[in-house]
Amino acid sequence: MNETEKRAYWRANTTLIRSLLIVWAIVSVGLSILLVQFLNTINLGQVPLGFWMAQQGSIYVFVVLIFIYANRMDKIDRTYLKNNSAPLTPEPESSDLPE
Repeated sequence: MNETEKRAYWRANTTLIRSLLIVWAIVSVGLSILLVQFLNTINLGQVPLGFWMAQQGSIYVFVVLIFIYANRMDKIDRTYLKNNSAPLTPEPESSDLPE
């Protein structure tokens, strides 16, 4: 993998991370703190939606984001590493390994 491909790979990786962190921030801060009064006017069963988002909903979204990250990184890895058997980091040499 040449230097340009490495940079493209890490750009794709950091773009994905940035996008998922923005979604997480909007859900955890926006829906659970800033919009809680508005969301509390809506009930989810017998529980106000704002309370539920703060207690459970943001955690569910976080877990879903973990699965999305794993899935998308798998696709990114296959795209950039498909013809490359060498890892992105160098393998330790035998002289670096403890005896």
